[in-house]
Parts: sequence; C-alpha cells; structure tokens
Amino acid sequence: MRVRLRSEEGFGLIELLMAMVMLNIGVLAIVAAFNSGMFAINRASQISTGSALADAQMELYRGLTYGAIALDSTSLASVDNTYKCDSALGGSCPNSTSGEVTATCTGVPNECNPSRVVTGADRKSYRIDSYITTSTLTGGRAIKVVTVVVRNANALSARPFARISSTFDQSTGL
Repeated sequence: MRVRLRSEEGFGLIELLMAMVMLNIGVLAIVAAFNSGMFAINRASQISTGSALADAQMELYRGLTYGAIALDSTSLASVDNTYKCDSALGGSCPNSTSGEVTATCTGVPNECNPSRVVTGADRKSYRIDSYITTSTLTGGRAIKVVTVVVRNANALSARPFARISSTFDQSTGL
C-alpha cells in the first residue's frame, strides 16, 4: 500500500491537464480582449467620422454672411421628434422649432437643410442635424448660435457621435 501511495504514476497526466486548463483560460482572455478592442475601435472610428462631418457642416455656415445663415422653413416643418427633442432647442420634449431662424431656400442646399442623412468615409450612414437659434448679448447685439449634431442614422436614440456649436455675430457680418 505504501508503495502505491508513494508512486508518482499519473502525475504527468494531471500536470498536463492543469497546464492545458490554464492555457485555455489565457487564450480565452486574449480573445475577449480582441473582441472588446474591436468594438472600441469601431466606436472611435464612428466618432472620428462624425466629428469630421460636423466640422464640414459647420464650415458651410462659416462661409455664409450673417444674414444668409438660416434653415429652410418648409424642411423644418417636417422634422421628426429626434430633431425636436434635442437639447439645442430646450429642455422639454418635443420642443417647438418656432425659435429657429428660417428662410426660404431655393433647392434646399446642405446649409439650409435642418436634417439630412449622409454616408461617411467609412461607408456608414450618419444623420446631420443643424439648429440655428438667436440670442442677444448684454450690449444688445444679436448673435446666431449654430449647433450641429451628428448621430447614427440607424440608431437615432443612441448617444450622438459629435456635437459642435458656434456663434455668429451680426456686428461683424460673419
């Protein structure tokens, strides 16, 4: 009996099984890290593309004179609740769009369109919403506040990819 207890037969097999279990745990951890890394890179790519689209939309407004910065009134009347519930218009949901600066645009160019869907450089769909409101500074000067929000066109209720705002001053005409 003592000879059997002191025998080390079969320990090599047990050590091999333990080593394989530990190796499998390590490999599965690495696979999980790659998977979460893939999702993080995808999200970062969409945020980067969304920011570039928001900058491009804001540049359209920067190229206009103060008087030409406005949204098409006909297009603004047909926006959905995702547009109306944005914080750029206020805290309630849905907000009224009556406080936005409107005009009649011929052909509704991109700078006049309050909401449009575009395909980014990564071939994914993005929705660009533009908000133009007015405010008055302490000295009485009028300014226009332009806010551009870029969302995932296929998941509008998700957090926006980009949001930028810029003010345009009447006194400089820009």
